[in-house]
Amino acid sequence: MRFLSIYKTRERSTPPSQEEICQMGKLVEEGMKAGWLLATEGCLPTALGARVRRAEGKITVLDGPFAETREVVGGFAILKANSKAEAIQMAKDFLEHVADGECELRQLYEGAECAAQEAAVA
Repeated sequence: MRFLSIYKTRERSTPPSQEEICQMGKLVEEGMKAGWLLATEGCLPTALGARVRRAEGKITVLDGPFAETREVVGGFAILKANSKAEAIQMAKDFLEHVADGECELRQLYEGAECAAQEAAVA
């Protein structure tokens, strides 16, 4: 199973310290070598981003920063786990290495699941 882990936290006004970068780099390296971490990236501040929204057929674009947001996406990871419980443990382990925040876990569709859904509909 694969899970998307979305890390949400308060927006920072400063970049990560060298110590934080090294600590996260070590965790990422260990996860990649062990095979449970498939991909990961951190996000730059919302001031450099934009939100593109479609509502009632109209598309709007809002440039950052997003002042009305209490928490922002700080980064994401694609995890490989044998169960939801294992993915939850991975998120707990990750949160031990970062500032306060939360990880939202979402299981990703697998190719076989899509084929099974298509077969069921046919």
